[in-house]
Amino acid sequence: MDTIKIGVITASDRASKGIYEDISGMAIQETMKEYLKNPFEIEYRCIPDEQDVIEKTMIELCDIKGCDLIVTTGGTGPAPRDVTPEATENVCEKMMPGFGELMRQVSLQYVPTAILSRQTAGIRGKSLIINLPGKPKSIRECLDAVFPAVPYCIDLIGGSYIETNEEVIKAFRPKS
Repeated sequence: MDTIKIGVITASDRASKGIYEDISGMAIQETMKEYLKNPFEIEYRCIPDEQDVIEKTMIELCDIKGCDLIVTTGGTGPAPRDVTPEATENVCEKMMPGFGELMRQVSLQYVPTAILSRQTAGIRGKSLIINLPGKPKSIRECLDAVFPAVPYCIDLIGGSYIETNEEVIKAFRPKS
């Protein structure tokens, strides 16, 4: 069974300065423990909402660390310092708009302000990058919606073979 490399990036000025604990990044890591059968390694970064820092971190995790999946949290709203989607678009070779569309659709069932979210996803090399919201509850709701497609997407781009804990989340792979 392949060891999966997962990058977790929290884009938060205050969390990166230690003003408060990064519970969102931890929520992503806990969710991966529940979802994955594979052994996995986490490359965790808590960084400020600076577009160039976010871009450099994504490039490092894709190109140097070889992460199969990079999941970001924070910086996806309309505020001036919310620049995670712009960073994602700048580093990706292909955008995967369906991820953001589905996450917004799911989130709108809970809060009307989900329409303000600019979450997206894209591919850089053999890495899939997904932007998630900043709240742990919303992170889980969005991951529950999109993660079934993640293993097959990573298959298609030449990444590691991901096996899920089907009692928690079932990966969808079309029959060939």
